Amino acid sequence: MTDRSSKVYRHDMGRRRAFDEDEVVRAAVGLFGGRAYDGVSIDDLVVHLGVHRNSLYKTFGSKRGLYLVALRRHLADDVRPLTEALAAATDAATALRLVTSADLGLLLLAAVERAPADEEVAAEVAAALAAVDPA
Repeated sequence: MTDRSSKVYRHDMGRRRAFDEDEVVRAAVGLFGGRAYDGVSIDDLVVHLGVHRNSLYKTFGSKRGLYLVALRRHLADDVRPLTEALAAATDAATALRLVTSADLGLLLLAAVERAPADEEVAAEVAAALAAVDPA
């Protein structure tokens, strides 16, 4: 009896997530980028991401934890390629076209809304803006 229950316990502990973390983070980038951190509640995340509240907390620790992961994803997937493209741009018109067509919503909202109150966000934003500036 004990052996059987321990197997069930181990199976439950090793259960795979019912959601794709990558998809959830990418969707969170869009949500935070469109509505800002303070404009998104946990209930909004649950509804828009299609993930249970407990799963969000278990995976990301908090709304802020998910926000930081989403911000870093945005910086890696959206801002870094822009920085590289700007560095390779041969004229101002190309650089302007790149910047105006880029999705920088989450970075800009983070700079205005979260960075003044959150040192970790401020550091991420400062590094990203410094990388974009010389380009």
